[in-house]
Amino acid sequence: MSRVYTEQEQVRREARARMEEAGVNPYAYSWDVSYHAADVLAAFDETKHVPGEDGEAAEKLTVSVAGRIMSRRIMGKAAFFHLQDESGKIQIYVSRDDLPEGFYNTVFKKLLDIGDIVGIEGFVFRTRVGEISVHAEKLQVLAKALRPLPIVKETEGQTWNEVTDKEFRYRQRYVDLVVHPEVRDTFRQRAHMITAMRHFLDARGYVEVETPVLQPMYGGAAARPFTTHHNALDMKLYMRIADELYLKRLIVGGFDGVYEISKDFRNEGLSRFHNPEFTMMELYVAYKDYAWMMALVEEMVEHLALALHGTTELQVGEHTINFKAPWKRLPLFDAIEEKTGEQLFGKSRDELAAIAQKLGLDTDESMGAGKLIDEIFGAFVEPHLIQPTFITDYPVELSPLAKKHRSKDGLVERFEAICNGKEICNAFSELNDPDDQRERFEEQVRLGKRGDTEAMQLDEDYLRALEYGMPPTAGLGIGIDRLAMLMTNSDSIRDVILFPLLRPETEDGGAAADGDQADAAEREGGPSHD
Repeated sequence: MSRVYTEQEQVRREARARMEEAGVNPYAYSWDVSYHAADVLAAFDETKHVPGEDGEAAEKLTVSVAGRIMSRRIMGKAAFFHLQDESGKIQIYVSRDDLPEGFYNTVFKKLLDIGDIVGIEGFVFRTRVGEISVHAEKLQVLAKALRPLPIVKETEGQTWNEVTDKEFRYRQRYVDLVVHPEVRDTFRQRAHMITAMRHFLDARGYVEVETPVLQPMYGGAAARPFTTHHNALDMKLYMRIADELYLKRLIVGGFDGVYEISKDFRNEGLSRFHNPEFTMMELYVAYKDYAWMMALVEEMVEHLALALHGTTELQVGEHTINFKAPWKRLPLFDAIEEKTGEQLFGKSRDELAAIAQKLGLDTDESMGAGKLIDEIFGAFVEPHLIQPTFITDYPVELSPLAKKHRSKDGLVERFEAICNGKEICNAFSELNDPDDQRERFEEQVRLGKRGDTEAMQLDEDYLRALEYGMPPTAGLGIGIDRLAMLMTNSDSIRDVILFPLLRPETEDGGAAADGDQADAAEREGGPSHD
């Protein structure tokens, strides 16, 4: 069924038709851009480009720019408008007499609209009120916009703009980027952060690799996967929930340091901190342990803050967070006892369930000892950790891929970095004893049979790899999206993902449920190593 156009859309379509009738192509093939708006402003030099007493400039600054019309002011035979490109805005001056005969009156005044994309050639000057502008000597239509951009509206004395609505902004990110140029800056910072991370790792000799997204067996984290089917092989496949087990196979194969920046997928709920498709950086370094990895994380995150902002102190919401090393270190059970008064170490599964219920948490039979401890930590400790903090030494039950602690029975050598109340990374001294790993996998299988939908599978090929021998190894997983939230002072993970997953639209173009979509996530959807 064809779409019904609004009145404004119909007017724009009619304008496009009239352009074509006038011999103007509303969708040009190309335009040579010599300057961006910001470059024009920077290049204009009063001493060289301002006309002298004879009215002529010693040297005209001639430019070719292109972008979107964002405002117009028509004054009879001349007009001003602001053109917006990737770098910012520049004012354009248009005179009827400088354009082909009839173009100004028939096309520019009547058929061009705010939102249309045009190319301009001309020279730069400063207006009487002091604004650097481009005097157009040529104007070409590059793309006719058939939908109007959102405009500010007044309702009962209140100003409202469609793109102040989060739901609209996430769903139509292309409009959000046009109307809010600062959003583009957020994603430039995200890209800069990832580039700086790559440079940091490359400089240390670690090799960036690629591992399968479609896997016959998922693993490396406690999460529910997405499933698919390969028709030619007639086999079930999973979208990866983590890169860990493949990357450690490469350590077995003789690489001393490998990392991957990749998309991972977890079939879980949505919230401000969870998107089912998210970006991870995982790093594995042979002959190192989790204590060494803590120092590397401190150094790397401090490096990223300096690369992006020139300082280690960043404003994140209402908090000033300092990423300067060293960060606080706090054992998991000590942190829980400090906040709840309960010492959980050594308690049985039933004792832990009773304590969780006493603390007001919901429990069920599918939750093992590790899951119960994690729930208590998530409810009473994690939200209060604002400054970067390493939580260390987790129970074996909660960490099926981590090496047993060298001096504390029942624990593993693992840490999570928590900042602003959320986990940003997770790391282990990696388990490299194949028999111990098999026992851990078998316990995961038992948990799965009890109803734990996030329990790991038993991966025989990975166990075979370990049986060939894997050196002592430190492993790390960093949630790129959550780290980007901190580095860009963003309140929601959707603010740092260009096209986040959203509920289906209703027929009127809205969301199927509330705009915030802050569902209770089924689990922490951050870094792997869970």
